[in-house]
Amino acid sequence: MPASAKLLSIATANAPNVMTQTDVVRVAQALFRDRFPGMDRMLPVFDTAGIRTRQSAMPLDWYLTPRSWPERTQAYLDIAVGMFARAAEAALDQAGLKGSDVDVVITVSSTGIATPSLEARAMARMGFRSDAARVPVFGLGCAGGATGLALAGRLAQASPGAVILVVVVELCTLSFRMEDLTKADIVATALFGDGSAACVVRCGEAGFASIEAAGEHTWPGSLDVMGWRVGPTGLGVIFDRAIPPFARENLRPAMVGMLERQGLELEDVDRFICHPGGMKVIDALEGSLSLDQGSLDHEREVLADHGNMSAPTVLYVLDRARRQGLPNRSVVTALGPGFTLSTVTLRAAADAALRRPRPGDRAAARGTGSGRV
Repeated sequence: MPASAKLLSIATANAPNVMTQTDVVRVAQALFRDRFPGMDRMLPVFDTAGIRTRQSAMPLDWYLTPRSWPERTQAYLDIAVGMFARAAEAALDQAGLKGSDVDVVITVSSTGIATPSLEARAMARMGFRSDAARVPVFGLGCAGGATGLALAGRLAQASPGAVILVVVVELCTLSFRMEDLTKADIVATALFGDGSAACVVRCGEAGFASIEAAGEHTWPGSLDVMGWRVGPTGLGVIFDRAIPPFARENLRPAMVGMLERQGLELEDVDRFICHPGGMKVIDALEGSLSLDQGSLDHEREVLADHGNMSAPTVLYVLDRARRQGLPNRSVVTALGPGFTLSTVTLRAAADAALRRPRPGDRAAARGTGSGRV
């Protein structure tokens, strides 16, 4: 049996600007009231979102001027590369590693177009080797954090000793628009923020958790649940079906099936670590998985402090859970366009709680070989 992939570290990096929900409501009222009939009826979504603050790529005033697709793309490139580097540097430092130790870089992002992709643009700053493998991943939306972690686990097992760096960057706010408004645009304005997260994965003895298994379930005929629509000014959000009732009705059987394929049952999971799409989604997840109301506390805290950042959000939740101390077995889970449920099953190391590498651990963390793929 191949050695299990281990999570050596996890780190997050916020976008540079802070927006309070109060400020967002004030601006949204001023901008949308004359552009969107029934805006007053939509205002409660800002109050019930469960968000206090969010971080954004650009200052609030930037969003008040109509922006072209090239302007949005330039903002994505200007900000996303820096956020990529900050999250990656923090995760590598926790693991006692440098950019030159990385064998594979997985970059997950669905909120902007970058060719060359973000890891290539950050290569000199990070000190990645010229022979490091690059794996950019686009289109996973909110499921990207979980799927990226699962992919890292598979690549680590396929190449024992290789250092796999996963970096997830999403700048959701760059899709904000004032023209051709829909209800989905209003909901997105109430929910979405920007953020980045990174993990280091490798087979070996070190690490705060082992990746036991991973799974995905895509529901047929569900392409209209969530996604992007392409318009003259860039990417716009699609929510054509209400996600909370869909999750409440469909999540449990999909989760049961995935766990069964791993030889597990729902009762074997000590903690579900969920992507908090919104307060109603969190309530739906608790109901579908028969969890006590309020048990997804880290999810509510991340949502309140950062909003829905799409793919990195579940890794923010995992980071909080890790800092408190992971239970024996947890399942990282996120829903995203497809419509897809992505999961990663983790087994905590015996001394996982608040594990931090010491400066003297750097050489040991690197191991004896490069593990190059």
